[in-house]
Amino acid sequence: MSSTAMKKKVLLMGKSGSGKTSMRSIIFANYIARDTRRLGATIDVEHSHVRFLGNLVLNLWDCGGQDTFMENYFTSQRDNIFRNVEVLIYIFDVESRELEKDMHYYQSCLEAILQNSPDAKVFCLVHKMDLVQEDQRDLIFKEREEDLKRLSRPLACTCFRTSIWDETLYKAWSSIVYQLIPNVQQLETNLRNFAQIIEADEVLLFERATFLVISHYQCKEQRDAHRFEKISNIIKQFKLSCSKLAASFQSMEVRNSNFAAFIDVFTSNTYVMVIMSDPSIPSAATLINIRNARKHFEKLERVDGPKHSLHMRMR
Repeated sequence: MSSTAMKKKVLLMGKSGSGKTSMRSIIFANYIARDTRRLGATIDVEHSHVRFLGNLVLNLWDCGGQDTFMENYFTSQRDNIFRNVEVLIYIFDVESRELEKDMHYYQSCLEAILQNSPDAKVFCLVHKMDLVQEDQRDLIFKEREEDLKRLSRPLACTCFRTSIWDETLYKAWSSIVYQLIPNVQQLETNLRNFAQIIEADEVLLFERATFLVISHYQCKEQRDAHRFEKISNIIKQFKLSCSKLAASFQSMEVRNSNFAAFIDVFTSNTYVMVIMSDPSIPSAATLINIRNARKHFEKLERVDGPKHSLHMRMR
């Protein structure tokens, strides 16, 4: 498959000030939350190409949300904006005082998507949830989700609550990007085999630049449902701290009396995290097993890679 065929057009839309550029900058440009305050409003459409897992390129269209721009998107720029879209991500400011107008623009987007890219996946992010009182968040999100799913018909819409100040942003974007990975089922099968062969409690695969979780397999039940996003957030902040000291993050081992966690470069586009609780398996053996699996997973990242599963002999 050609590199052109692997480009995936992603529309990022929503009212001006809803937080589109801030979240894009945190996920793809290594900003931290407090630094997004200095970002200005997006003028018209900002294009960026993000290489993701080698052959996959996300063609991000960050569309300015001022009224003039929004009207142009639905009239003079309609075909250009909404043609060949793989994913529409629409951002709603949960505290917006113009909810009716927000919904009107969203419906206009859906009409244009139905006309130009009927197979596109639609995601709605109810953003800035940190501004809502904690005991009200579940109720408000559920109400907003029901409204959005009703308005989206006949298209299916997946909703997430998000904030740049916690792990919810990583959870949403990991789920979205997961939908774009062409051979994700094959990747998951091999990750499961790898975890079982090395007797790991859990194995996670992170995209190298964004540290979004793209695949995982767990052999033992884990208590924290938000652990993936928390790890993404922590390691990305640590990587940023390393870069400020002109150092590059390579690997990490954390161990206590209950488990050992290994984070290491896996392929040219991923990091792997392996959780082990069996004290009889030495660290050196786990690190050798990670190294032995690298070449196989490198091949899987190519669309024309092997169709067989991992059955390597591990030490």
